Amino acid sequence: MRCPFCGHDDTQVKDSRPSEDNSAIRRRRNCPNCEQRFTTFERVQLREMTVIKGGGRKQPFDRDKIIRSMQVALRKRPIDLDAIERAANKIVRKLESEGEAEISSQKIGSYVMESLINLDAVGYIRFASVYKDFRNPEDFNDFLNKITHLKNKSSVK
Repeated sequence: MRCPFCGHDDTQVKDSRPSEDNSAIRRRRNCPNCEQRFTTFERVQLREMTVIKGGGRKQPFDRDKIIRSMQVALRKRPIDLDAIERAANKIVRKLESEGEAEISSQKIGSYVMESLINLDAVGYIRFASVYKDFRNPEDFNDFLNKITHLKNKSSVK
């Protein structure tokens, strides 16, 4: 593993342990060249996945983009990073278990929306405003009315 501080190629592992949700191995490393310490995470990747964007462009799947988008939606909300990590891990496992090599960005966005509704309603609405491309305040009202209607409908059952 290359040192992020000095670029030295040979770093030493000082400690390894599983992450909280056992989806990764957390390794504390030390660089013998500059003596800096840093942490790496090792994750299992079942298959290479490609994301198909709206215009047909393709790009490699990046789990960190899911985390970053959720963090933006949940900024200044009482949700800790571990909860976001667990939600992202569930999304990735779901995508990998479907067995498809190419995944539409819409499918990923819908899975993120499902996760956010369970984490925080405000974060869910923030994400939806970008994901569904809200253009004016009426779009928010329509969306909120639809959510309220669905919520009321499901509580009647």
